[in-house]
Amino acid sequence: MFFGSIPALVTPFSGNCVDEDSLRGLIEWQIDEGSNALVPCGTTGEGATLSDEEHRRVIEITVEAARGRVPVIAGCGSNNTAHAIALTQSAKAAGAAAALHVPPYYNRPNQDGIYAHLAAVADLDIPIILYNVPSRTITDIAVETMARLARLPNVVAVKDATGNLARVSAQRLACGEQFVQLSGNDDMALGFNAMGGTGCISVSANVAPRLCSQFQEATREGRWDEALELQDRLYPLHAALFSDASPGPVKYALSRVRTGFPAELRAPMTEPSAASKAAVDAALAHAGLA
Repeated sequence: MFFGSIPALVTPFSGNCVDEDSLRGLIEWQIDEGSNALVPCGTTGEGATLSDEEHRRVIEITVEAARGRVPVIAGCGSNNTAHAIALTQSAKAAGAAAALHVPPYYNRPNQDGIYAHLAAVADLDIPIILYNVPSRTITDIAVETMARLARLPNVVAVKDATGNLARVSAQRLACGEQFVQLSGNDDMALGFNAMGGTGCISVSANVAPRLCSQFQEATREGRWDEALELQDRLYPLHAALFSDASPGPVKYALSRVRTGFPAELRAPMTEPSAASKAAVDAALAHAGLA
């Protein structure tokens, strides 16, 4: 159900409000360019700064604009289990196909606490994709804990942003071949897929959806030489989009490739540095996007 190039969508703002027209245009472009699913309200979507009302509305818009052409995976992470449940219920009501969940950040529960939190959202009759990103949450879903979660009927996949490629094999053995593994790091997606992954929840796909889709298709079809060429073409962009705090560089890049796209960020995020913008400009040129 979940494979290929899956952009972690930015949330466009205008005057500190969600720019619904720009969001709809971005979604249409993503689908036209070959994206295989959409993730609203994640980290790249500045989900942490959205009100619950905005969170639901962004998911509603994404579902409406997608019109069933691709699945919508709603970011619903919270370090408060009750809030994570409420966000998931709201996403389900809005028509999302699945919910994406991090382990609790800041609180730093042990593995039993992580399991209990994620098992609680998995009890809501909507597919759950785990999001393991220790660089942001500090907590790490251990392989053994992931195996326990994978036995729950609604836990179907992981977005792995550990940066540890060996985890792909360890999780494949622990969770079974049917458990979907999606890379959370664009720069590692080539190796990730070679080891058994099926796609990437991608930052770069916001900016280069067609190239990212072609890259994923090449790995899926075993055209590894072509995939490597696309990796080399995209790699500077993967790096440049994290040359300052994300999603600042991503929104700047989008304003370069889509005329009139708003680069506005919501506090506490700030405009990327001049050096970051220069890195993005160079990467876009290298990829043939500007």
